[in-house]
Amino acid sequence: MSDDNEKDRKKRKNPWGDYSEGSREGKGKRQSPWGNHNGGGHRGGGNHGGRGDGPNDLDDFLKNAQDGLREVLPGNMGGGTALLLILLAVLALWLASGFYIINPGEHGVIQRFGAWSRTIDQEGLGYHFPAPVEQMTKVEVTKQQSMNIGLREAISSRMGTTQIRVNDESLMLTADRNIIELNMTIQWDIKSAEDYLFQIEDQEGTIKKVAESAIREVVGQTEMFPVITTGRAQIASKVKDIIQKNLDEYHSGVNVKQVLIDKAEVHPDVQQAFQDVQSAYQIAEETQNLAQAEREKIIPTARGNATQIRQEAEAYKQSKIAQATGDAERFRLIYQAYLGGKDVTKERIYIETMEQVLGNAQKIIMDSKDGGQGVVPYLPLNELKAKKQ
Repeated sequence: MSDDNEKDRKKRKNPWGDYSEGSREGKGKRQSPWGNHNGGGHRGGGNHGGRGDGPNDLDDFLKNAQDGLREVLPGNMGGGTALLLILLAVLALWLASGFYIINPGEHGVIQRFGAWSRTIDQEGLGYHFPAPVEQMTKVEVTKQQSMNIGLREAISSRMGTTQIRVNDESLMLTADRNIIELNMTIQWDIKSAEDYLFQIEDQEGTIKKVAESAIREVVGQTEMFPVITTGRAQIASKVKDIIQKNLDEYHSGVNVKQVLIDKAEVHPDVQQAFQDVQSAYQIAEETQNLAQAEREKIIPTARGNATQIRQEAEAYKQSKIAQATGDAERFRLIYQAYLGGKDVTKERIYIETMEQVLGNAQKIIMDSKDGGQGVVPYLPLNELKAKKQ
């Protein structure tokens, strides 16, 4: 019995009807389920390098497959059972196609009959119903992507990677009606995979158009000098806020990480005129600085003189007030003394008044009393005057 089984095993090699080389009966028999024979095709075909023609139709294919399976299946199972096993195998393969693996940094968006069903954000192995029931699209959400506005990178076989300027994107008009050339880089990632896939169409194109609109809006409200000098960081921050706001209104699922202004300068066609204007600005600024320095030098001096004049006036005022107060007090005291002794006071006032009147007079008065008539005929008046002076 074992020898017979061994012979049968050697005789049957596979379910497609191939026989072993040791079997004489297998020579010239079927080699595959397509009905190909060693000598040629099933219909009218010659030998094409050992490959025969395909099956005539589906019935031939199923018949050949059943014949082959019938020979290899134990107990010579019927064709219905063999077909059932084939269908079960196909079903198993179809069900196995629903397994998936989510890698780090990825989200899996599952669609059920074309509509969004759920988003898988857990890493590892998972399962969903195979197609066409459910389909999965993997999205790299943590990958930082970038986009250039105003430049394009071109790959050349000789020069490597070169940058090409795009005037339609880089040329912009400022608030003071100057033309500048600006290049900008946007860095972004994805915060919602389902929104990124289903809410907007042509995601990169939409982001680019929103970015161009935002940078032109900000530059159009800003004068040229801050754009090309110290105002780039502030402008980039405003542009980032506008881009993020617009993309959120579109439910794009995009998160703008950073906006960088790589280059902002005057357009080459107006470079010379701009340099002339800047030279004029520098001259005007130098003149203003000189005037400011002179102003700073004159104003403190004038303020000091004004303070001195005010102080002198205040001192003069106080002295006059004190003098007037003293004179009034002196007059009051004299009046009180006059009331106490009118004759003495009259004489005293007369003498003091005559001293004030005649104190600087160039006259000599001689008392006529006590023989004052014997005056010598000559008096050295000039010498007396000189001595007095």
